[in-house]
Amino acid sequence: MKNKILFIVTLVAVFLLGLLASSIINRKSEAKYRYTPAVSIAENEPRNEVWGQNFPKEYQSSLQTKDTNFISYQGGSKMRDMLEEDPRLVILWSGYGFSKDYNQGRGHAYAIEDIHNTLRTGGPKGEGDGPMPATCWTCKSPDVPRLMNEKGIAEFYSGKWADKGSEVVNSIGCADCHDPNNMKLRITRPALVEAFDAMGKDINQATHNEMRSLVCAQCHVEYYFNKKLPGKEGVPYLVLPWKNGMTVEAMEKYYDDLEFSDWTHGLSKAPMLKAQHPGYEIFSTGVHADRGVSCADCHMPYKSEGGQKFTDHHIQSPLNNVSNACQVCHREETKNLIKNVYERQRKAAETRLKLEDLLVKSHIEAKKCWDLGATEAQMKDILTDIRHAQWRWDYSAAAHGGSFHSPVETARVMGSALVVVQEARVKLARLLSDLGHNKPVEMPDISTKEKAQEFIGLDMEKLHADKEAFKKNLLPKWLEEAKAREDKMPIVNTVSAVEK
Repeated sequence: MKNKILFIVTLVAVFLLGLLASSIINRKSEAKYRYTPAVSIAENEPRNEVWGQNFPKEYQSSLQTKDTNFISYQGGSKMRDMLEEDPRLVILWSGYGFSKDYNQGRGHAYAIEDIHNTLRTGGPKGEGDGPMPATCWTCKSPDVPRLMNEKGIAEFYSGKWADKGSEVVNSIGCADCHDPNNMKLRITRPALVEAFDAMGKDINQATHNEMRSLVCAQCHVEYYFNKKLPGKEGVPYLVLPWKNGMTVEAMEKYYDDLEFSDWTHGLSKAPMLKAQHPGYEIFSTGVHADRGVSCADCHMPYKSEGGQKFTDHHIQSPLNNVSNACQVCHREETKNLIKNVYERQRKAAETRLKLEDLLVKSHIEAKKCWDLGATEAQMKDILTDIRHAQWRWDYSAAAHGGSFHSPVETARVMGSALVVVQEARVKLARLLSDLGHNKPVEMPDISTKEKAQEFIGLDMEKLHADKEAFKKNLLPKWLEEAKAREDKMPIVNTVSAVEK
């Protein structure tokens, strides 16, 4: 009897070991053949689904950026109307496109759709602020490096936003960051290479770990359109203002020396700077960057499926993936890690909102000075202070994750902005007194987005009507032309069985 039981136990153990061995062999086999190519990818191939035939796990994970359910205290992937949440922004951007429309970005999968929908890009003919230049497409699609290679960089930047609407249709993806020949990370936006050159650095010497942040820095940075470059006069050429360095003061001096402004404020008439999204610059001053952590480590952490380890291309907030993004290094409980992040963000928001209140008042008080007959000489120093204070506020706010990436630097920059805007308001009070106004300037009711937009004179009904006309009349033609063009693109060559 004992021998019989021993035999059965041995048989079961051998069977289970056999299953384990089979599983290990299968996982090793999967891993071994993971990179066996199914297709040959052309040099300028912009279609993510084509790349996905060779890299299905990465491609499938990238499709998850379509998920817009996650919302955090300060971000997430859910659509959020930032002007509705904070109507002060309408006043701060009076005279600029962001006063019309500013929504929380939903993620890479929606980059094309969102730029179609925003009121900033205008109506049926693409009219907007200028109208918007073609340069505004630069960070939206892998069609951009394709067009730059086909037409030339300056030629791509030339013209208007609407001119290339049928050419830029694929969402942010593989060709933006990878070399199709070997899948190495590469820089496809020339502005970043040119910025390194301006600083006397060679981006080709960057390590692989540095590249895991630099491919993000192609777009998540401060930039401006320079129309005065020698040999490219009139072309809104995209430039990163890093020649003096990447600090807020270095870029401020760079812009001041050029006497550059993005727009003239609609109320104060100050020559303004619009910080775009200096995420990389602020991240570089934080503790994670100092410890060698890359953007991808947190926003695209490694994951394993079927014995295969790969980079998760569901690019998202780490707060929606704490176990892979944070707890690899930090052993705290999930709820404590999230609480820690939110505490930093709330404290920064406290200062930011106080700063916004003061900036709003300074713009309205400056308008009152103009209305009372102030001269340009009287206003010059005041407007410079307003310009510098708002630039520093915007630099801190536009980076979105700045209050977590580098809370100390973010607090420092906002603190300096508070000092500058207070100096502006002291000068405004003196000038108002000299002009015969010896009481506080009456502030308008801007408690809602609609009230703020009405105060600065925006015809929102017309803007919405023009955008609906664009989506009804011009957008379908763009998409039809794009489909016809892509249908004619060379058929992808299937790799032969011998090559496999």
